[in-house]
Amino acid sequence: MPIYNAPTKDIQFVLHDLLKVSEQDIEGFEDLDREFTGAVVEEAGKVASEVLHPLNVVGDKEGCTLENGVVRTPTGFKAAFDQVREAGWTAMDCDPEYGGQGLPYTLNTAAMETMVSANMAFQMYQGLTHGAYSAIHAHGSDEQKQKYLPKMVSCDWTGTMNLTEPHCGTDLGLMRTKAAPQDDGTYKISGQKIFISAGEHDMSDNIIHLVLAKIEGGPDGIKGVSLFIVPKFIVNDDGSLGARNGVAVGSIEEKMGIHGNSTCVMNYDEATGYLLGQEHKGMRAMFTMMNEARLGVGLQGYAQAESAYQNAVAYANDRLQGRDVTGVKNPDGPADPLIVHPDIRRNLMDQKSFVEGARAFTYWGAYLIDRAHRNDDAEADGLISLMTPVLKGFLTDKGFEYATAAQQIYGGHGYIEEWGMSQYARDARITQIYEGANGVQALDLVGRKLAQDGGKHVMAFFEMVKTFIKENDGNEALKAEFLEPLKAASKDLQAAGMYFMQNGMKNPNNALAGSYDFMHMMGHVCLGLMWARMAKAAMEALEAGASDTAFYETKIATGRYYMARQLPATAMHLARINSGGDTVMALDAANF
Repeated sequence: MPIYNAPTKDIQFVLHDLLKVSEQDIEGFEDLDREFTGAVVEEAGKVASEVLHPLNVVGDKEGCTLENGVVRTPTGFKAAFDQVREAGWTAMDCDPEYGGQGLPYTLNTAAMETMVSANMAFQMYQGLTHGAYSAIHAHGSDEQKQKYLPKMVSCDWTGTMNLTEPHCGTDLGLMRTKAAPQDDGTYKISGQKIFISAGEHDMSDNIIHLVLAKIEGGPDGIKGVSLFIVPKFIVNDDGSLGARNGVAVGSIEEKMGIHGNSTCVMNYDEATGYLLGQEHKGMRAMFTMMNEARLGVGLQGYAQAESAYQNAVAYANDRLQGRDVTGVKNPDGPADPLIVHPDIRRNLMDQKSFVEGARAFTYWGAYLIDRAHRNDDAEADGLISLMTPVLKGFLTDKGFEYATAAQQIYGGHGYIEEWGMSQYARDARITQIYEGANGVQALDLVGRKLAQDGGKHVMAFFEMVKTFIKENDGNEALKAEFLEPLKAASKDLQAAGMYFMQNGMKNPNNALAGSYDFMHMMGHVCLGLMWARMAKAAMEALEAGASDTAFYETKIATGRYYMARQLPATAMHLARINSGGDTVMALDAANF
């Protein structure tokens, strides 16, 4: 059976050595000292490894079943869900007014990483609820907040987001789900939604669906889309549950992975819905969910890679195969362990350097969200808006790549189900698709985010990189192996942006054909910045006399690998971008 151990020391390193959370001028961060965050992360790690991880294989093998309109989750899921919510894990960063603990989103992100790594399909029930909570908290009326949020914070009631329909995914303006206004101010919602994660299950008393629909007589296209609260059971004025609403599960999707999550076709037949936010402004409210969800999906990408990596390391140390070409390392055995071979080391270093860089990037993103919300910081809000498609797109592309790379370490055994490695690859694959397929993330980055507020935020990012390099120019330990590669990669990224400016206006395909490469290029620069900062933090810890020298020296060596072996990919991506759109668009549709 696969293993999982929460990387608590690495998590603490990012929180304190890199982000220095307890020193930040953000409300609530002053309480985030090492002892407190250590206790939270350690306990989350125990729940992840002892409660959730053993159910990961169970969920994969059993899946969910539909019986007479009721979805049954895999054996042990309900008991584990009760244990998680009763311990308060679902309420960590939620508003205390509705029963939350009010802790920073950054700490919640760190704790939730361990649970996603342990059992991604299980964690989605809570994660979708958190997104729905956030949308209602941001856009709901006081009455709606009081009615729904306390039970959603505790996960007595769970939540969903309903966007996709059989004929439309990203192009939501094509949706057909209708909302008919009623005399009492409610709406009758009719239509079908597909791919609805946690759409129906047996782990909560009620499910609060957030549904995009078009009000009859409203504007055409995306401008006519509104968002509605459609509960499974109508909630009475006193908070008790009333009649069953006109929403039912049609079927459970047969999926490649995340079998433990009930991904449903949902049918709405004149279900009672309540407008959330303003008429025809549904996308504004929905994006409150989607932006949070996209950071969470980016986390899923590297969290699956983390689990796969841990197992690959264990196998590489245990499996005897061949001899070290530089000399026998296991003279008492018939062969040396796999880990002595350079190509195995390359594979493992690729995985390790990505996962640790991705963790830093994601926690920094969560920190920006905290700064934006708690300090009303417009610059932080603009920066995280710019980074969101990179977090989602780059981290999930690479997360899947490295989950399969871990599988490769096992050779043929990685392809055999009893070893469990295929689940990581299958579960990670969906992260590249849902919450906006990665091609759409790239288009969002290049087509919208680069020019947002006159390009202010991407210029601020370039300046951030430039300032870090300049401030540390005299640090000889950093300069050659960290600062110079980061400077070269940043110049590649700026050159790509300049290409878009010079060539994208006269032919938009020149920009759009290079958008995917730009997203990956920007992802590499972001991880390069994270690794340069982490290397500096590790060096400072060693200079200060840190006792665990091996940990910090390993951190520096891993960062050195990323800068030397991964970051130069920006040059390749720049060459592709500079080739323009003509080669991409050369064939007629009939010639594919």
